[in-house]
Amino acid sequence: MNFTLMDSKGDKLHRFLFDKANIRGEIAQMHESWQTMLANHEYPEIIRRPLGEVVAASVLLSATLKFEGSLTIQANGDGAMNLMVVECSNKFGVRGVAKYHEPFPDQDDLKTLLGNGTLIITIEQAKTSERYQGIVALEGNSIAEFLEGYLVRSEQLETRIFLASDEKSVGGLLLQQLPGQKEDDDDWDRVTHLGSTIKTEELLGLEAREILHRLYHEDDVRLFDPEFVHFECSCSRDKVSNMLRSISHQEAADIIQEQGNISVDCEFCAKTYQFDEIDIAEIYSEHRQPSDSSIKH
Repeated sequence: MNFTLMDSKGDKLHRFLFDKANIRGEIAQMHESWQTMLANHEYPEIIRRPLGEVVAASVLLSATLKFEGSLTIQANGDGAMNLMVVECSNKFGVRGVAKYHEPFPDQDDLKTLLGNGTLIITIEQAKTSERYQGIVALEGNSIAEFLEGYLVRSEQLETRIFLASDEKSVGGLLLQQLPGQKEDDDDWDRVTHLGSTIKTEELLGLEAREILHRLYHEDDVRLFDPEFVHFECSCSRDKVSNMLRSISHQEAADIIQEQGNISVDCEFCAKTYQFDEIDIAEIYSEHRQPSDSSIKH
């Protein structure tokens, strides 16, 4: 069994194929980008763990799609965790944030944390601005099981996902049965059974080639060169300006009169955008200008 020698540094996604079985796979492991997400938030473990699992899952799911744009996994509910949003681009720039309140439930599964809630997958094409959105049924006992059901329904492909998260790292393993003329359920059952034996410490601590050797040393597996994952926030002053236009000019002026300026913090990266009276005047002046009828909004 031959593997490509890899640099151990950096956050990476590895793709692999079974040469004698109609199965593909991915391993995602993130340390630095995960630490960046945690730097500005003191999440309790009950919130941090599912957020980390969704971060790993977003990278795995993005790698299954052929698109230029972003994939977002969003959880909404009326439980202790009322919002969780993780976004990953096709170039594996990832960001995520969670909102919560106490008291926490005794059980820390996502169903209980969310309460009456939903998990939503949004895929947005960068070039066309087209958006596809699917609601994930909370069927099962883990984020991995929720997403497995979504992939089976949306892509009609059997998929297994294994996720791990702690205060230092997040990781994930995805196995997917590819369409073909000769499908072998015995191969799929064997490969997924072996995949289910992966331990959290192995998924977070071993390199991809070691994980595959530990699981599939008797198989012919092709491990491809890694793709790099990084923290990336898509916030910008222009986006915040557009958001401010959702309130009236008078409301904005009243805030500046009371506070001296309008300050907006990005919850993903903690960057602060400040607007004074001149900035607000320019924003609403631009907003009032007639738009070119040829421009689509």
